[in-house]
Amino acid sequence: MKIYFFGVENWEKLHLEKQLRQLNLAEKFYFTNDALNKFNVSNYKDAEIISIFIYSKIDKEVIDKLPNLKFIITRSASYDHIDVEYAREKGIKVSHIPDYGNNTVAEFTFALILALARKLKPMIERLSKHDFNRYGLMGIDLMGKTIGIIGTGRIGSHVARIAFGFGMKILAYDRSKKEELIEKYNVEYVGLEELLMRSDIITVHLPYTKSTRYLINRFNIKLTKRNAILVNVSRGEVVELEAIVGALKEGRLAGGVAIDTIDTEEVELQEKELKREEIPAIKFEKLLEKSYLLQEDNVIISPHLAYYTKDASERILDITVEEISRFIKNQPLKYEIK
Repeated sequence: MKIYFFGVENWEKLHLEKQLRQLNLAEKFYFTNDALNKFNVSNYKDAEIISIFIYSKIDKEVIDKLPNLKFIITRSASYDHIDVEYAREKGIKVSHIPDYGNNTVAEFTFALILALARKLKPMIERLSKHDFNRYGLMGIDLMGKTIGIIGTGRIGSHVARIAFGFGMKILAYDRSKKEELIEKYNVEYVGLEELLMRSDIITVHLPYTKSTRYLINRFNIKLTKRNAILVNVSRGEVVELEAIVGALKEGRLAGGVAIDTIDTEEVELQEKELKREEIPAIKFEKLLEKSYLLQEDNVIISPHLAYYTKDASERILDITVEEISRFIKNQPLKYEIK
């Protein structure tokens, strides 16, 4: 079988080669730093197994140009970048990796919370200019504050564990209650609106689906406390970008906003470089919103870093190799998307 790994960094290639050698697989493996998409798919027509990351867009057009494809594994928990239903129609199995970084993302969530609570962004920017003035840098304690966790799955459960250690009161919103969290950490499950109204800090840990798109939006975001903190480490589309901008301009969410999954590639453009006649109006407005967010002292935007530790990255690669090995050996797949 011919197996292609897309979006692979040099160190990942070395790690994968080592793991693959240990399994003694007699397959042919190829590595590229490029993402797979409709523009380059013709270069990989002989692929039978592909390992991708979220920047590879595997839609119907791409799948139709890979006639030998039998298995797709994405090195991520999310899989909305793959047309899973169409792949299934074509007899192609699809796996993802949901368990690689539950504690990793939860730890990063609290890194962002602490950064906002203690105003690290303006402090660092001020010190870079040799300004040691403390004006405007007074922070807040986490102990005794109420955290509202939206989504208490694998990651949200770890957030509850850490919050309990900080001595926080914990609210949660989810379709199903976890009795273990209630018993261990005194988690109180409430409706979404109540969570938004009562929480000092709100964290979002939901997958992106049709039902979660803009779960937090320009209407219900008005329920939040004036000084609330909002942290989104799920997909960007779960929280409406316009709602965040609108809330900040109204003086709401004054405690700060941290977003890990916004597309930052175009954000670096300066407003003066943007011309309406060159890009669609809607896209223009989105770019201006992102540019506005980057300039705010109480906003932190990270380029999809929540999962990005050496430990978690190596776990992703190890699980990927194990799942590919299971497929090749005709064994049941552990992480197949049903």
